[in-house]
Amino acid sequence: MVERIIAAGRTVLLDNGYEGASTNRIARVAGISPGSLYQYFPDKDAIVAEVVDRWTDAMHARISRVFADALEGPPTPVTVRDTMGELLDALAENPRLLRVLIEELPRSPDSRLAAFERRIDDLLTMWLRFHLRGRGDRPVEAIAWILVRTVENVAVSYVLDRPPVERDVVADELTAMVTAYLQDMSLP
Repeated sequence: MVERIIAAGRTVLLDNGYEGASTNRIARVAGISPGSLYQYFPDKDAIVAEVVDRWTDAMHARISRVFADALEGPPTPVTVRDTMGELLDALAENPRLLRVLIEELPRSPDSRLAAFERRIDDLLTMWLRFHLRGRGDRPVEAIAWILVRTVENVAVSYVLDRPPVERDVVADELTAMVTAYLQDMSLP
């Protein structure tokens, strides 16, 4: 039943947006009564939170798999390009859902999307600490935050705005930008 409600919540978000989503609509799409829905979820936001959690978990798993390969050594254009390509592909899987999550959900420092960004920050921070050890006192948390937000904003804008630019060009330019920045840090 929980899976049915979450799937219905996702459908309602896609069809009606966050503001247009309601527990009554979600229950109707799930084929259950609102009372039955409340046995599993207290409100719309709890259902939306599950939809967001599943999306961020899937995104994190995809990015982590590619990033794990990059953790084995210093950045190369190939490992950075693989990461950029995977990010663009993952975001492009469902641009309608991405739009709702990015543009319509209430945003706060403790939101699930903010928590997802922090998970990616943590991955990059760990990697930077490993590769910068003994190379001075660089602000790795700040560097990770800047890189994650820069790449995220370009990638999300590319998927949502659909500019007349080929995906590979975006991936290549992000790769050039990130690689140049990391090389400037004197990574091995």
